[in-house]
Amino acid sequence: MRHAARPIRNAHAAALLLAVALGGCATTRPLAADGSAAVESGPVDGASIGIASYYAHQHDGRRTASGERYDTRSMTAAHRTLPFGTRVRVTNLNNGRHAVVRINDRGPFRKGRIIDLSYAAARKLGLIGPGVARVRIDVL
Repeated sequence: MRHAARPIRNAHAAALLLAVALGGCATTRPLAADGSAAVESGPVDGASIGIASYYAHQHDGRRTASGERYDTRSMTAAHRTLPFGTRVRVTNLNNGRHAVVRINDRGPFRKGRIIDLSYAAARKLGLIGPGVARVRIDVL
């Protein structure tokens, strides 16, 4: 009886090894509307580059994931993984404008975006007309 269980253990071990090996090859990078990578590898200094958008006025006064209320006039932003309170410099790569914002919410949840900016930050960066822009994010 001991020998009958051994092939099953070997099969489980082989399946686990295969899953781990193939998992390393998988990619979950979001794609932009044009099919290009929305989040490109950052330069050596750890910056990230991708597409930014901004919150509409309809969210003004609503609670963010951090518990504070969203204020269209504040220099804040939503990011999927950075800790609340993290300050980042966001640079619009289309026009060179930059702004420092504080992360106070989670998102963006729209495919292909890496940061959602408050209206004030978007205005400073020149995003209000186009609605989105390619940006660089540097953690301060």
